[in-house]
Amino acid sequence: MKRKLLAATAAITLGLSSFTLTAPVKPAYAATAEQKTQMRNFVRSTLGKHNVRGSVVVIKDGEPQQISYGWGWYGKKLGNGNSKVVYPTCSLQKVITAAMIIQLINETNHTNQQFSQYTKISRWYPNLKNADQISVGNLLTHTSGITATDTEIDRGYNYSEENSINWIVDHVNSRGEGQPGTYFYNNTNYILLAGIIAKVTNQSYESNFQTRIVNKLGLQHTYLYQNIPKDKTDAISYTYSNGKNYQDAEYVKRSLASQLPGAANMFSTPMDYYKILVGLSNGQILDRSDFNYLTHLKSKVTEYSGGVYLKNNDTLMSSYGNLAGTHFGNWFQVTTDMKNGLIMFLNQTDNNENNQKDVGYEILNYIKPNTFTQR
Repeated sequence: MKRKLLAATAAITLGLSSFTLTAPVKPAYAATAEQKTQMRNFVRSTLGKHNVRGSVVVIKDGEPQQISYGWGWYGKKLGNGNSKVVYPTCSLQKVITAAMIIQLINETNHTNQQFSQYTKISRWYPNLKNADQISVGNLLTHTSGITATDTEIDRGYNYSEENSINWIVDHVNSRGEGQPGTYFYNNTNYILLAGIIAKVTNQSYESNFQTRIVNKLGLQHTYLYQNIPKDKTDAISYTYSNGKNYQDAEYVKRSLASQLPGAANMFSTPMDYYKILVGLSNGQILDRSDFNYLTHLKSKVTEYSGGVYLKNNDTLMSSYGNLAGTHFGNWFQVTTDMKNGLIMFLNQTDNNENNQKDVGYEILNYIKPNTFTQR
């Protein structure tokens, strides 16, 4: 009952457009063993042909299938897709942080904590430069005017969540910033959103992430970096160089992950991430109207809103992520009804975003021809 009341309030309060994200339905028929084998063989041969390695989930006619290729940790011969291996989701975490903000907008309605996409962030960051001109929606759409870079340069220190956010505020204040309303993709926006989540709830982002996302969905392979269990390991990333696989090994150091709460400190698997995407529209995390609100914020000036890009008249949803100094490359592109698409977590790449998307597009065209966009 409480959920229905919140949803009804949200529908009235948020001013929804006509777009709706349809929750996935049970597939009309299950793929045969032969069809699954054909899909597996095609995906693995495509990854091999392009000298990339990783674990992916293909979604065809509403049915997800995880397919992995190569080693998640070559030195220990732990294969990609092994239940012990989790992957950095990089910027694919941002939509989760954004979704928690929408949850709080709903929950704080008619309380003294009430806020909306239009609320200026000076409420929580009174000492931040230009905070009285920057709205929550600006952070969610990367239109804050903040141009602070260097968030992915490892500072070699394990930050607490609070200290990492304080560092960001000081870093922004030490720089000349752009005009609020202009688009500049920046981790800083989502680190500040993580701080807002903590300030509104009087609980850490970490705690909110656990209760609002992991516990709600029953995820078994999704963690913030500091909480990865000892019986699991984060993947190692590699390049293909001089005719050899598994070169230039790199991994995400704890110090780097600690700098990026809410933006890129989450580790997961492509199948768990599929469950998250489904949960964004079926009422487990958000309902369809809430996700519509998130992806159509008034401050958006590009196709980006709330952690994802919507394309082709809102029929496609996508996001890409990597981390400087590593060779990971994550990309998903799915139909907004979640019936067809690809979630791709690569741990061996050539560090070229477009090349990685080309690999994914080749698989997408096999899943459902004439449906997806190349980039």
